[in-house]
Amino acid sequence: MPNKKPQLEESWLAILHNEFEEPYMAQLRAFLLDEEKYHRGYSRGPLIFNAFWKTPFHKVKVVILGQDPYHGPNQAHGLSFSVQRGIHPPPSLQNIFKELEADTGAKIPNHGELTHWADQGVLLLNTVLTVRHQKAHSHRGRGWEQFTDRVIRELSSQREDLVFLFWGKAAQQKSPLIDGTKHLILSSPHPSPYSADRGFFGSKPFSRINAFLQKKGKDSINWEIPA
Repeated sequence: MPNKKPQLEESWLAILHNEFEEPYMAQLRAFLLDEEKYHRGYSRGPLIFNAFWKTPFHKVKVVILGQDPYHGPNQAHGLSFSVQRGIHPPPSLQNIFKELEADTGAKIPNHGELTHWADQGVLLLNTVLTVRHQKAHSHRGRGWEQFTDRVIRELSSQREDLVFLFWGKAAQQKSPLIDGTKHLILSSPHPSPYSADRGFFGSKPFSRINAFLQKKGKDSINWEIPA
């Protein structure tokens, strides 16, 4: 967690700089510093804001919103649902790849790093940006939700013709922050094995996103992950 000077990409910092001066952010910073003393956690350091570095504000075309980072060793690296190369894709990501293949015909990759999406304008964001080792949702309610609310509001108000893809209830709670007359909102159950069969499979998010982008005169996303 950054100190007084946030480690945030320039275009995002220009929009969000005053958010780091809010009282809740000081409380969140103190909480994270305390967590580091006694617990292992993810994401850490500059990786907390990795999604913003990979996808600057003016390049965002799609927002894929998850819940919180993976809580296993070396999995989280600041991009929702993504894992670093060499780390076996968790079940949720495996289900995302299954739906991607069924939806678009894209080959299931041999790794789980989604930087290829982020580089094309897909903001891979979680509602909460840190988590304690092996304890999902352990940093919920500490302030990250307020920060990511601000992110969503700024994207909704300052940009046009974006696609917001919400997977799971935590993500779907952000829907009221978005102007549905300016943007496309897609949502489905979380790709977790506990819920994927209840509407995630068959939701065809990837082709629906590209159809919308093409309708608006934007380049579609190449969803196939390179080796």
